[in-house]
Amino acid sequence: MSNTILITGASSGIGKATAKYFSEKGWNVVATMRSPEKEQELDKLDNIFITKLDVQQPGTIVSAIHCGIEEFGKIDVLVNNAGYGEFGLFEAASEEQVRTQFEVNVFGVMNTIRKVLPHFRERKHGMIINISSGAGRFTLPMISLYAASKFALEGFSEALSFELSALNITVKIVEPGGTATNFSNVSSERSASKPSLKEYEDFVTAAGKMFGSLRGMQLATPEEVAGVIYEAATDGTDTLRYVVGNEDFKKRVAERLSMPDQDYVNSVKKNYLQFMPLKESKLMSHQQ
Repeated sequence: MSNTILITGASSGIGKATAKYFSEKGWNVVATMRSPEKEQELDKLDNIFITKLDVQQPGTIVSAIHCGIEEFGKIDVLVNNAGYGEFGLFEAASEEQVRTQFEVNVFGVMNTIRKVLPHFRERKHGMIINISSGAGRFTLPMISLYAASKFALEGFSEALSFELSALNITVKIVEPGGTATNFSNVSSERSASKPSLKEYEDFVTAAGKMFGSLRGMQLATPEEVAGVIYEAATDGTDTLRYVVGNEDFKKRVAERLSMPDQDYVNSVKKNYLQFMPLKESKLMSHQQ
């Protein structure tokens, strides 16, 4: 019997690419999304069952898992891919934006795992792959909420891996380096959603220029990330983390792990201070 994978957030990007990749490898795929009625591509492929799952609606999580098991007889791997990034100033974010960021990126993942665990325990086998981000290992300006949610996901996943290892259930984390869209969002005008916060204007401009300078980076494609997810699902190891991205990204992750903490913090500040007006740069450098 073919293995079965359930993927959240399969309507686009990494989720859709992963559904295609596993289907091509002969896996059964439960491709879940908030609006399955709009999908016009995956429904034409072999071994793919499309159903609704909105991580903010617990009932749809239960239904998607139940329907997936009914369709294919079992679920072997759960990929928690559904998520998004809030960009901009923390002070400009509403309480609703803060809560929603965590409801989707953290609590939604937890709820989906909670609902699939009885099936995995019954079968004495299963794998959970959580899609994190480079922002789960290091931070940058203007992504405080997104980074906080991914840091939470990383800590949760690591601790959970210890709990479930005794049950023959494996937890893995895949950390893509980001996309050009992410950088564009950070440097867009909507990054600062409160015009009244004029004190941040120079900083927001500098941070936007810093992200703008990264747009030319060769970033991992959704297909490349899908390939690493497949590797994680099939390599037969208990490796916890898989980093996906170019050498610059992998170097940044390595530096965050190896550099003294303040040295790393200072290196990030230096990157955006170069775009600050001279008087501000001197002031902030002096304050360090």
